Amino acid sequence: MKAIPKSELDILFDKYAESHQDPTNKLIHWICVPLIVFSILGLVWAIPFPHLEFLGKYNGFVNWASFLIAFSIYYYYRLSPVMSYFMLLSVFVMSFFIVQLEKVEASGGPALWVVCAVIFVLAWIGQFIGHKIEGKKPSFLDDVKFLLIGPIWLIHFICKKIGVRY
Repeated sequence: MKAIPKSELDILFDKYAESHQDPTNKLIHWICVPLIVFSILGLVWAIPFPHLEFLGKYNGFVNWASFLIAFSIYYYYRLSPVMSYFMLLSVFVMSFFIVQLEKVEASGGPALWVVCAVIFVLAWIGQFIGHKIEGKKPSFLDDVKFLLIGPIWLIHFICKKIGVRY
């Protein structure tokens, strides 16, 4: 009987999982990875973008984060269309909260970039604590593409739990 070759995505998940075995590190990742994605999205969102008159009332909806989203969703789509759909759904939810933070900023609250920078720093501290507990370095130190694999590695557990093939 011939073994079915693993997909590129499963190979990446296996490699990523090598440094994510400790239950505490996994729990930390479930909290910190989404926060890191959110904070990066928010930080890029906050970079001033040129006013594009032809967009009319939709002018504020295109920003530098739009390009980041497009690039990452395309990368995920090439690995797995299902993963790209789940990630796009996640980005929509995160975008909603970023817009809420923009409204807080507009009403005199802290700047979006400040909130996201604090989240970014705290979440990365959490990640490094998790890897200290694990006793293994983060996967992205070997290959930067693992920064993109982390979020969908978490999503693949959800897919398995609900019986969705990715």
